[in-house]
Amino acid sequence: MTASQSRLDIDVVGFGNALVDVLSHQEDAFLERIGASKGAMNLIDAARSGELYELVGERVTVSGGSAANTVIGISSLGGTSGYVGRVSNDELGDIFSSDMQRLGITHTTPRAPSDDPTGRCIIFITPDGERTLNTFLGASNGLCSSDVDLALVARAKLLFLEGYLWDLPEAKAAMRHAASAVDPEGRVALTLSDQFCVERHRASFLDLINDHVDVLFANHHEVMSLFEVNDLDRALEMAQELVDLTAVTMGADGSVLITPDGFTRIAADPVARVVDKTGAGDLYAAGVLYGLARGYDLQRCGQLGSLAAEEVIGHVGPRPNTSLRDLAGALA
Repeated sequence: MTASQSRLDIDVVGFGNALVDVLSHQEDAFLERIGASKGAMNLIDAARSGELYELVGERVTVSGGSAANTVIGISSLGGTSGYVGRVSNDELGDIFSSDMQRLGITHTTPRAPSDDPTGRCIIFITPDGERTLNTFLGASNGLCSSDVDLALVARAKLLFLEGYLWDLPEAKAAMRHAASAVDPEGRVALTLSDQFCVERHRASFLDLINDHVDVLFANHHEVMSLFEVNDLDRALEMAQELVDLTAVTMGADGSVLITPDGFTRIAADPVARVVDKTGAGDLYAAGVLYGLARGYDLQRCGQLGSLAAEEVIGHVGPRPNTSLRDLAGALA
């Protein structure tokens, strides 16, 4: 083991909005009635969050947030992980922190005072499995550079940045601050998170990618939006020139991992029933990142990503219901 390998004793540190997810099944007509953009992440305030919460009947509540889902997936695969994300000193914050601790995920971000409540994301799941996110950021709004545990980041083989967090000016600075602390032998990964997020921040995303990012995650809509093209093949070619590795998901068409040397295409296995797409991209990233951290080839990395995504869309909620480590054993 080299000196740098001994320093880098955490597979992935995630960096994102620390939220509690509230999941509810609804019809398309419900989304139209409340004016929500289907399939998008809609930022809302505390009052709107309260209104929507009162509209839902049966619901499932779990701690979440995009990058948090990813590091939870890393844990399920048998990897080591940490997390940077701000919750409050309130009941939901206690739930979030205890979940991280129970799963063995290092979470050292200082808590916000109780009058700055933990954020929550109300997720409406339509019959086609699509999810529409209505996010009250709460305490995660206040995440700043001084909250970042640089010693934790320096131990990571990969730092995974959540694009959703790019909406907040102080968080932007904090993400760059964290990226600058990554060990020279480590890598920085970014997920674009959402097409509407890309449209809001295209230029500054490209700046961040050029300055810090080694691994980029996107779905096919997001990567075409990033490059402002309507042709997926052209977008993939442009991604090939941008970073060392780009992983693009394409739903039922599988995914592709792109390097300057070529494309590695991963077929999607048939899924008996798509119940809830919440967390699919997050868990795909978990599989790929885990594989990269463990030195696997790109084919296996992509297969792990596909396996993790397929498990999570078969049930309600953004976390694996079964051990991904056990499922991954079947790939060996």
